[in-house]
Amino acid sequence: MSKAKAIATPTRTKEILQKYGFSFKKSLGQNFLIDVNILENIVQHAGIDDQSGAIEIGPGIGALTEQLARHADRVVAFEIDQRLVPILDDTLAAYDNVSVVNQDILKADVRNVIEQHFEHGQSLKVVANLPYYITTPILMKLLMERLPVENITVMIQKEVADRMAAEPNTKSYGSLSIAVQYYTEAKVVMNVPKTVFMPQPNVDSSVLQLKLRDEPPVIVEDEEFFFEVVQATFGQRRKTLMNNLSRHLKGKIDKAELRAKLEAAGIDPGRRGESLSMEEFAALANAIYEA
Repeated sequence: MSKAKAIATPTRTKEILQKYGFSFKKSLGQNFLIDVNILENIVQHAGIDDQSGAIEIGPGIGALTEQLARHADRVVAFEIDQRLVPILDDTLAAYDNVSVVNQDILKADVRNVIEQHFEHGQSLKVVANLPYYITTPILMKLLMERLPVENITVMIQKEVADRMAAEPNTKSYGSLSIAVQYYTEAKVVMNVPKTVFMPQPNVDSSVLQLKLRDEPPVIVEDEEFFFEVVQATFGQRRKTLMNNLSRHLKGKIDKAELRAKLEAAGIDPGRRGESLSMEEFAALANAIYEA
């Protein structure tokens, strides 16, 4: 297929939408990409080659799917909107290495789909232009299920990408940064203007790459409690660790004991959550957990 025929151009996108009388559903956060160069860049950043299996979420009319199909061994795309399934059958008819799964990714048994569609041990990458309103739940599901995936390369709202990749002592750093970086190494690989989407969103986008870790970077006594402590320390950003934690742990541990635990972990109770590294959060959570 010649590049001129790519789905991701304004003309071709409009043709496809008109042919099917397709109207965008605001509730599904549908914004289709209309720039082939950006899609090719995303595929390149994801490290997709003819040995790779690619998992896509929200293929829309197949703009990114088409580029993945050209480079990957196999592509499986999860699409929640039933109206798009016949459109995808048409736009991707030239590719026999694509399967569309008409399911909500948040409810899907992704591990089972992987077993059905990919070779055992095949190099798997997730690549997607994610709907903004549901980015975090989708990514956290993929990470917490510890799927056999090497990396996740996603187009998301710039502000959320910045938060996920943020370092301590920055405005963007918070509990989401810790949650994502506990499972992955996170990096913003490119910024994308709103003009390359149809319809145009109100915000700018970034492509975030998450490289999955074999092991978390810290050892914690209890994962659930670790994340609970992290969230509590960011409860009110301007308040100190001591204030946020004593409020959250009221009735479980008294202030004097909490202060002693913080000091035993080598952490000044007067600090704020945004100044703590992941290692310090782990030391803090482990000290309190043993209380």
